[in-house]
Amino acid sequence: MAGHERSLASPQFPGDDGSVAPVLAEALGDDIAVLQALPGVRVFVPIVPLLGDAPVEGDKNADMAAVLMTGADGRQALLAFSSIATMAAWDAQARPVPVLGRDAALAALDEGATAILLDLGSPSFSVVEHDDVQHLAAGHRLVLSEVGAAWVSGTGP
Repeated sequence: MAGHERSLASPQFPGDDGSVAPVLAEALGDDIAVLQALPGVRVFVPIVPLLGDAPVEGDKNADMAAVLMTGADGRQALLAFSSIATMAAWDAQARPVPVLGRDAALAALDEGATAILLDLGSPSFSVVEHDDVQHLAAGHRLVLSEVGAAWVSGTGP
């Protein structure tokens, strides 16, 4: 591959400037369109230092964790953001971890969350509920038909 070098240190999303992915930008505000776009677009999951033992001053190896919010009903949701700007508006100190929407759904399920809160605190705020999180994590895609939206497995036509 002359002229194209790649190393293990190269980012998963080369050339990514942290802005909203165009397909997701078009979908924001439309829950169905967001679910259709989410599996294959990059979102940011914020990680923050774990609370607990007082950190050693200058400790750059503090344990970090993804942010889960607990609703009034006790359910937990993973936070995700469409851009670095929306995440910074929520918490300027959080570190952005870029992942595909499908991987965010897998992370949510791994953490015991039943939802994903996308762009919390912004006008584009969306909630991805448990059944949809499970479909996203399974690699399903949402299609529209004459009878409404339906999740399908596989890549299809």
